[in-house]
Amino acid sequence: MAQPADLLYSKEHEWVKIEGETALVGITDYAQNSLGDIVYVELPRVGKQIDQFGNVGVVESVKAVSDLFTPIGGEVVEINGALENDPAAVNRDPYGAGWLFKVKLTNAGETGNLLSAADYEKIATE
Repeated sequence: MAQPADLLYSKEHEWVKIEGETALVGITDYAQNSLGDIVYVELPRVGKQIDQFGNVGVVESVKAVSDLFTPIGGEVVEINGALENDPAAVNRDPYGAGWLFKVKLTNAGETGNLLSAADYEKIATE
């Protein structure tokens, strides 16, 4: 699957969509496919200050438990509460309904540490 070109990516297989002063965060199609059927997602709490590339939660699937890292730092302003009852939304629609959380950016310059879709594609297909 081609990665959406309007997103930025981390080497840990998360994506970020910058929307003004906030960023929407999720895991990539490659990540959800590698994990298999996702059964639980632990997200950071609203109000938490998070650091770029820091560990912010857990994604649990029938295959494995994986740490969740944030591609961008800031303050968590919203989480996708629908995932509590339907974590499989991450499998079905990782770039849409399966988003994880929103962050109010503290340093927009951190986007320079992320990958373009083309650069991420090279990593995801290695």
